[in-house]
Amino acid sequence: MNTSFTEQAKRMTIGSEKFNVPMPQTFDDPLKQREYDKQRLAAGFRVFALHGFDEGLAGHITQRDCIDPETFWVNPVGIHFAHIKASDLVRVDHKGNIIDGNSPINTAAFAIHSRIHQARPDVNAVAHAHTKYGRAFSALGKELAPISQDACVFYQNHTVFDVFTGVVAELSEGDMIAESLGDKIAVILQNHGLLTVGKSLDAAVANFALMDSCCQSQLLAQAAGEMRLIDHDIAIKTRQANGSDLVTWGNFQPLYQIVAAQDNSFLD
Repeated sequence: MNTSFTEQAKRMTIGSEKFNVPMPQTFDDPLKQREYDKQRLAAGFRVFALHGFDEGLAGHITQRDCIDPETFWVNPVGIHFAHIKASDLVRVDHKGNIIDGNSPINTAAFAIHSRIHQARPDVNAVAHAHTKYGRAFSALGKELAPISQDACVFYQNHTVFDVFTGVVAELSEGDMIAESLGDKIAVILQNHGLLTVGKSLDAAVANFALMDSCCQSQLLAQAAGEMRLIDHDIAIKTRQANGSDLVTWGNFQPLYQIVAAQDNSFLD
């Protein structure tokens, strides 16, 4: 068990000395971990569908392979997020060679995600979609402001990529997005959408859902009047608590429970 996670849980809960706190699974068998990771990735697409984060052929989530980290799993072209199963996923290397799977993949997914996975060995999952509120906020060309506890997760922890040349098809633009992301957890792609990353699939997807919600909140707040921002020191303190690895992983667990209760065919 991750010792740092255990210590975080003790600080953030009452009763953890008596009762079990949910923790990320660990595996001795890499093949079992691979299957688990694929199932979490498939569940991530079901969560995207639950939130309406689907727009035609746009949007992709990737998971670094635990056995061959120079490859990653991604959704095939043309299957709705609500119907993706673990067996549908495609594994591709950083050169664009399909290693596992029986479907083509989105060119933009490869151009963007391969460069981020290559540039950020600490990142195991990347999530991107063209959502209603993400698109609207991205048109402003500015960062999220620290207007709420939730928005503080992204305070000084995301960037704006202000270049738009059309649909991403070139690795060079993927490199620019990766450079813009830097060591942060998210980037707003101007006139495009949102992209988040995480040390786990769970964190990347939960970060995305939270960021989209924060975009909606700020659009509403801006329309209503002058926003009152959280002070810098408090925003940093809040980010350290709510943006921790344990919390960002934990934010996915209720979402997983919903999609698993609705239809667990993604496990196949």
